[in-house]
Amino acid sequence: MSPESTGQNEHHIRVYRRRFRAWRGDRPFWAGLLTMAGGLPIAYFPYADLHLGNMTLAMSTTAGAGSLIIGVLLITLGFTMWFHHIVRVFAGVAAILLALISLPVANIGGFVIGFLLSLIGGALSVSWAPGEQRSDRAAGGEPAAPVKDLPYEERPEGELQAAAVPQQQGAGFDAAVGSESGGHRAG
Repeated sequence: MSPESTGQNEHHIRVYRRRFRAWRGDRPFWAGLLTMAGGLPIAYFPYADLHLGNMTLAMSTTAGAGSLIIGVLLITLGFTMWFHHIVRVFAGVAAILLALISLPVANIGGFVIGFLLSLIGGALSVSWAPGEQRSDRAAGGEPAAPVKDLPYEERPEGELQAAAVPQQQGAGFDAAVGSESGGHRAG
């Protein structure tokens, strides 16, 4: 490796980090991650055996298949939040309901760990809203509209004094039109 080529790999890592950050910002990333992380203990604990020396502690229940189904569905809902974020509200409500159902079915919701992670992930998915672009340019490459052209409610506090009052149309408008036509009104 030569001294001239030391920084080449850092550029690619930065590019990948920026792309991942942009991808993560366009979807409920943390909601999906927490929902998937909550599905793992719910699906795993009914099939796990804990070995303490010569003693084996089995945590299996009669509802092992139900636990597996709930865990797999939660993991699927987490991926749905990531890749089909348009249905994030449905996926969040379904994750909350499955987390609640996991309490009696799957060893108290994966020993409360899976229950809490899935519940928080579902709530984050329901409450997530897409953010605004941080660009100085509008979607078509045009410069963004200046602040003075924004409606009154969307202006920053410092620009409230310069707000334009919309013109009313009515009798004053008719008089202005009549004065332009020589002062005579058609009637």
